[in-house]
Amino acid sequence: MECYTCARTAETDGSAPRDLIGSDEHWRAAHAFGTALPGWLVLVPRRHVTAVAELTDDEAAGLGRWQVRLSRALAEVTGCAKTYVAQFAEAEGFAHVHFHIVPRGVDQPESLRGPRVFALLGVDEESAVAPEAMDAIALRLRAALDTS
Repeated sequence: MECYTCARTAETDGSAPRDLIGSDEHWRAAHAFGTALPGWLVLVPRRHVTAVAELTDDEAAGLGRWQVRLSRALAEVTGCAKTYVAQFAEAEGFAHVHFHIVPRGVDQPESLRGPRVFALLGVDEESAVAPEAMDAIALRLRAALDTS
């Protein structure tokens, strides 16, 4: 099966704000699709990598910076209490390493905290954050990243 992440990365320049919140030569941040949680981000390496151990030293150094910068931007924009960071890359077509940067809201119910937050991913289209809402939060996150 084709790598979804590689295909999307090739298409992102000049695309919707949700697909390119921030980037550098090694990483691209985008709003996750199929989630009911506004601000759920994915951070993906620009080259095809299927295991964290395959990251170069430069990619690894950038990874930490991006995780912290995106977490700070999410706190500023969403008011979240903290962010969760997770990496699995096991789904069919999604073996490309990608890190979920997930805002955990102040009032988020216990039933959706920790790994249970993944109940908000893979939702149907009606429950998912609308593309327009993803673009709006993406633009606010871009602005927050520009000031960090």
